Amino acid sequence: MTNVEPTAIELRQLSFQYPNGRLALDAITCLVPVGERLAIVGPSGAGKSTLLMHMNGLLPAAPTNTDAEVQVFVQGQGVTRTRLRDIRREVGFLFQDPDDQLFCPTVREDVAFGPLNLGLERAEVIARVERGLAAVGMADCSTRNPAELSTGERKRVCLAGLLACQPSILVLDEPTSNLDPRARRQLLAILREFPGTLIVATHDLDFVIDLCSRVLVLESGKVQADGPTQRILSDPLIMDRHGLEVPWRLR
Repeated sequence: MTNVEPTAIELRQLSFQYPNGRLALDAITCLVPVGERLAIVGPSGAGKSTLLMHMNGLLPAAPTNTDAEVQVFVQGQGVTRTRLRDIRREVGFLFQDPDDQLFCPTVREDVAFGPLNLGLERAEVIARVERGLAAVGMADCSTRNPAELSTGERKRVCLAGLLACQPSILVLDEPTSNLDPRARRQLLAILREFPGTLIVATHDLDFVIDLCSRVLVLESGKVQADGPTQRILSDPLIMDRHGLEVPWRLR
């Protein structure tokens, strides 16, 4: 009897075309096992952000609410319009720009927004907000306006809001962009403690080495390479062919 590894995310021939006719994703098939830490790398315009946005329904993979045409599955459940609430309970999405995610007058209110929309009791929301802010080292900033914080601090607030919803999967779009070295180290430490599945799109290949066990190389909307982090990132032929450079620590 063969043991089937539980799957967090499954993509089945996922294609996506923008209204202007540009094909952003071209027949991508990929399995992400539960608990895996996957990095998606590639040149700018490769389709990385577009791919991530399909993973919690920010971009629709199917025009209907039936499973017949569904191309994205989260823990075996097809991503359709009628299931978005359940899907987004499982998949927390961190935008590249924290200003796309923060809109409340205080940090506490921003972190509480997600749990409140899950319909949780007030006491549970308060507890989750406190735990989320403590986990990212922002407990002392709960009454501050997010606009007063640094980029690194705002990203940590966004992450606290995701953690407060207790997702099983975190999907992160360029999480280290515009972070100073200290903020980057803090974010890395937080993500190492996350017990679930992590999917990261990034140009920060050292961050990938430190966090992820598997790399998927994307270019022109297609998967060009897929394998263990060290093997993919240390291969000069793969890296050069797709507009990337082997990190110095792997040369």
